[in-house]
Amino acid sequence: MEARARGSMSSSIGDSAELEANLTLSDRLKVFKGSTFDPEAYVTSKCQHMNEKETKHLTSYLVELKKASAEEMRKSVYANYAAFIKTSKEISALEGQLLSMRNLLSAQAALVHGLADGVHISSLCADDADDLTDQELYNMESKQLSKIETWVVEFFDRLEVLLAEKRVDESMAALEEGRRVAMEAQEQRTLSPDTLLSLNNEIKAKRQELADQLAEAISQPSTRAGELRAAVLALKKLGDGSRAHTLLLRSYDKRLQANIQSLRGSNTSYGVAFAAALSQLVFSTIAQAASDSLAVVGEDPSYSSELVTWAVKQAESFALLLKRHTLASSAAAGSLRVTAECIQLCATHCSSLESRGLALSPVLLKHFRPGVEQALTGNLKRIEQSSAALAASDDWSLAYSPTGSRASSSTPIAPHLKLSISAQRFNSMVQEFLEDAGPLDEALQLDGIALDGVLQVFNAYVDLLINALPGSAENEENPVHRIVKIAETESQQTALLVNALLLADELIPRSASRILPQGGGTNQSTPRRGASSDRQNRPEQREWKKKLQRSVDRLRDSFCRQHALELIFTEEGEVRLSSEIYILMDETTEEPEWFPSPIFQELFAKLTRIAMIVSDMFVGRERFATILLMRLTETVILWISDDQSFWEEMETGEKPLGPLGLQQFYLDMEFVMIFASQGRYLSRNLHQVIKNIIARAIEAVSATGLDPYTTLPEEEWFAEVAQIAIKMLTGKGNFGGHGERDVTSPSVSSAKSYTSN
Repeated sequence: MEARARGSMSSSIGDSAELEANLTLSDRLKVFKGSTFDPEAYVTSKCQHMNEKETKHLTSYLVELKKASAEEMRKSVYANYAAFIKTSKEISALEGQLLSMRNLLSAQAALVHGLADGVHISSLCADDADDLTDQELYNMESKQLSKIETWVVEFFDRLEVLLAEKRVDESMAALEEGRRVAMEAQEQRTLSPDTLLSLNNEIKAKRQELADQLAEAISQPSTRAGELRAAVLALKKLGDGSRAHTLLLRSYDKRLQANIQSLRGSNTSYGVAFAAALSQLVFSTIAQAASDSLAVVGEDPSYSSELVTWAVKQAESFALLLKRHTLASSAAAGSLRVTAECIQLCATHCSSLESRGLALSPVLLKHFRPGVEQALTGNLKRIEQSSAALAASDDWSLAYSPTGSRASSSTPIAPHLKLSISAQRFNSMVQEFLEDAGPLDEALQLDGIALDGVLQVFNAYVDLLINALPGSAENEENPVHRIVKIAETESQQTALLVNALLLADELIPRSASRILPQGGGTNQSTPRRGASSDRQNRPEQREWKKKLQRSVDRLRDSFCRQHALELIFTEEGEVRLSSEIYILMDETTEEPEWFPSPIFQELFAKLTRIAMIVSDMFVGRERFATILLMRLTETVILWISDDQSFWEEMETGEKPLGPLGLQQFYLDMEFVMIFASQGRYLSRNLHQVIKNIIARAIEAVSATGLDPYTTLPEEEWFAEVAQIAIKMLTGKGNFGGHGERDVTSPSVSSAKSYTSN
C-alpha cells in the first residue's frame, strides 16, 4: 500500500510538473504572489509523502523556477530602465514636497503649542501675582529657562542671521550642531517634548531654506565654477543629491548654450575655424561636467546614467548644429577637405572623453555619416566627369607626370613610370581624394566607402580606355563614351594598357595605403600609425586589389579581341580565316609551295610588333607583357577551336578536308607553336589546344577513308619549314645561292617561292 501511495504521489507530481510546464512563467508564479501564501505549508504539502528522489525533483524544479523568475525580473528591469529613472526622479521630487509639507505642519504645531503655553503662563501670573514677591518671580523664570533652552532660543536667532547673510558653510555647521544637540536632548530628556519638536521642525525648515538658496545659486549663470561645485556639494550634504546632480547638469547646459550663441555671433563664416572652436567648447564643457559629476556623486549608476543621457543630448545638438552650418554646405560643394578637417577635429576632441567613460563617437557617426557620404559621392562623380573630359582630348602618348601638384608632392610617381595625360590627371585626383578621405577613415571608419568609390571610378576610367579601342562594341552602345578619342595605332592602343596597369598595380594601391595599409610590398608607403599587423593582410584588402586587376584584365581581353577580329575578319565583315583555305588546296594538281598561310604570317608580324612595343613600355613588368602576347595568340587559336562552321565544313561538308589541306593546316599550327615558344609566350593551354586542333583535323581526313599518316611528312619537316619561315619573315634568312640544301626539299622550295615573291 505504501509503495502504491508513493507511486501515486510520484505520478501526481509528474502530472503536476507536466501541467505547470505548459503554463507561462506569470501563471506559474501566481501561487507565490498571494498575500496568504505560507512557505511552510507549501513545502509541507509538497514534501509530506515524498521520497528522496521526488524531493530532489521538486528542489530542481524550484531552482529552475527561481532562475526563470530572476531572468524575467532582469528583462523587466532593462525593458523599463528609462521609466525607472523617470519614476525615481518623480519620487525624489515628491519626497521634497512631502518634506516641505511636514516642515510647514511642524511649524504650525509649534506655533499652536507656543500660544497655548503663553496663555497658560499669563493666567498663572494673573492668579498668583498678588501672592508672589519679585524675588520669587525671578527664581521661577530662572527655573523655566534652563541653559539648553536658552541655547535653543539663541540658536534660532543665529541660524536666521546666517541664512539671511547666505553664509553657507556656517549655516551648514549650525544645522549640524542643532541636529546633534537635538539628538542628545532626546536621549537625555533635557528638553520638553514640545520644545524638542519645535527644535527639530525649525532645523528641517532651515535645511529646506538653505537647500533652496543653494539651488538658486546653482541655477544662476553668473556663478563661477568653484562656487558652483561648492554649492552642489553642499546641497548633496543636505541630503538632496539627486536634485544637486540635475541642477549641476542643467547649469552646464545653460552655460553651454549661452557660449554657443556668443560664438555664433562672433563668427562671420562657419568654416573650419568655427568647427574647431565649437567642438572645443562643447566637448570641454562635457568633460568639466563629467568631472564635477564624479566629484559630487561618485560612480553611482543612477547618476552616471543621467550624465550619459545629458552628454549624448549635448553631442547630438552639437552634431546637428555643425552639420547645418558647415558640413552640409561643404558636402554640397564637394569640398571633402573641409569636411575631413572638421570631422577630424571633432573626433580628436571626442576621443578625449573616452577616458571618462563617455564614448560619444557613435553619436557623431550617426549624424555625420550621411553628409560625409554625400561629400564622397560628389568628389567621386567629379573625378569620373573630369576623366571623361580629359579622355576626349587625350592623344594616348606616354609622358612623365609633371610635379608641383598637391598629389604629386605627397605621393610622387616613380621616375620610370609614364602615363598619358588623362591617366596622370586621374591618378592625381584619386590621390587627393584618398588624402582627404584618410582623416575621415580614422574618425568614422569609412575605408569601405572610400575604397569602393575608388574602385568605381577606376572601372569607369577603364570603360573609357576600352571605348578608345577602334571598333569597340561599347562605343556604339553607350553614347556618353563616343566622345573618347580613338587610339588608332598599336602604340596608342598599348598605351591604354600601360595606363590601366600602372594605376591598378602600383599607383592606386600606394595612395590607398593611407586608408588601407598594405604589408610586404616594395613600393608601398609606410602604414599609418596605429595600424595593426593583422589589418595589413586581411583578406578584404587582397580582394580589393584583385578587383582592380580584374578591370585591367577586362581591358586586356578587349585589346586581344580587337586585334584578333582584325585578323579574322575583313573591314567588310567577311571571314578571312575559313576552312576553304585548306579544302581548296586539294583541287589543284600541282605540289604547293609550302609556307605558313598569309593570315598566320600577319599574326606573327602583329605579335612581333606588339612584342617590341611592350618591351619598351612595360619596363619592369615583363610578365604582364608576356601574358598579353599569350592571350592574343590564344584568342585567335581558340576562335578556330570553337568555330562550329569551320569544323562542319571540314568534317561533314561537300568537299571534306584532304591530305594537302591537312598538311597546310598542320604547318600553320606548328608555325604558331614555334614562334610562340621562341617568344616565350607559349602557354600550356595554347600548346594543348593546338595539339587538339591538329588531332581533330587528322580525324576529319581519316573519316574520308584515307590514311593521313601516309601523306604527312615527318614532324621535323614541319618544324624546319616553320623555322625557315620565321627567319625569312624577320629578315634573317638567306637561302638563295647556297648549295648545301637539296633544292627538291619542301623547305627550300618554300623559301625560294617566298624570296621570288
